[in-house]
Amino acid sequence: MVVRVAQYTVDVEDVGLMAAFWSAALGYTVEQGEDGSAKLFPQRTAAGPTVWLQGSGTAKLGKNRLHLDVVGDGDADAEVRRLISLGAQRADVGQTGDEPFVVLTDPEGNEFCVLDHPPARP
Repeated sequence: MVVRVAQYTVDVEDVGLMAAFWSAALGYTVEQGEDGSAKLFPQRTAAGPTVWLQGSGTAKLGKNRLHLDVVGDGDADAEVRRLISLGAQRADVGQTGDEPFVVLTDPEGNEFCVLDHPPARP
């Protein structure tokens, strides 16, 4: 037996802000929870895990130990510009500049990477 990623959960300070950013970034729909959380769902024709945003009431501290790697349908540089227009910011986590990805942070400072192309199997 094996497991698969079904959901990515993020503790957030501002559920509304983060739901707006991640739903626009991923093209997901948002369902508000009665407890103040939000669950983001991929379009019915798309595969992918759901994202659950749960309010923590506190700001992020330190570097993420787990992060998302995302890839767009086309030009990675255009995708980076789109994400920045939604509220992402470039981040320096020690990269050399030769990596096949760009490191960004979401509006609350959570790091994620925009890959130049989908991961390839060896």
